[in-house]
Amino acid sequence: MNAPAPVEVVVEPDADRLARAVAEALVSRLAAAQAVHGSASVVLTGGGIGIAVLEHVAGLAEEPVRETIDWEQVDVWWGDERFVPGDSDERNEKQAREALLARVGVPDHHIHAMPPSDAEFAEPEDAAAWYAAELAAAAPGGAALPRFDVLLLGLGPEGHVASIFPDSPAVRDERTVVAVRDCPKPPPTRVSLGFSAINTAEEIWLVVSGEGKAGAVAAALAEGTDPVELPAAGVHGVRGTKWLLDDAAASKLPALPG
Repeated sequence: MNAPAPVEVVVEPDADRLARAVAEALVSRLAAAQAVHGSASVVLTGGGIGIAVLEHVAGLAEEPVRETIDWEQVDVWWGDERFVPGDSDERNEKQAREALLARVGVPDHHIHAMPPSDAEFAEPEDAAAWYAAELAAAAPGGAALPRFDVLLLGLGPEGHVASIFPDSPAVRDERTVVAVRDCPKPPPTRVSLGFSAINTAEEIWLVVSGEGKAGAVAAALAEGTDPVELPAAGVHGVRGTKWLLDDAAASKLPALPG
């Protein structure tokens, strides 16, 4: 039996230094993936800290850093998306394009956005099925999913990741991409990767800031937590899982695992 992939916890003093540190680590990790595979693949998240990371990555592209990324050889996917019109400021895609993708020149054919509500799909179920097909089309050898080098996730104060909320249909859904309705957090209709897709990532990085998330962080890292009740407890990267926290988000941890 293979040993479980390691879980690492890294704590930075505040949200800005956390975003900068994650950005530097992401540049290094994607550059390393390109050195091995010739290309790299990242799954993005939204939220304040997630977009701050992307802004720092864009800033690093303008600095003389040790590692550099060929952005024309990066595939960009999303862990979830709000099912709203394409020009809505609530779209994770729109925020990511403004913060990073347009600034570093990722080609459109490498930007794999989840469909908005005003595109060809009127229902989120159809958008989810289309995205699952896009993932399968990019996968090698008839597999259901391509390689994800790094999958970024945020965390809600109640423990949701992507758009998988506690005790919701999505938390029990085995499909790679699922439609999510009646979210407790607006907007209520979304499209999300399921656990079966998230947990194929080589590395999962949960980037969390703020005291309001501290209870969920501690519960997710506690042994035996039920993912149905706290979805963050159910994510595990193939090679490793990193919890990247600021002091406030780590404030209820009894001790750093390790």
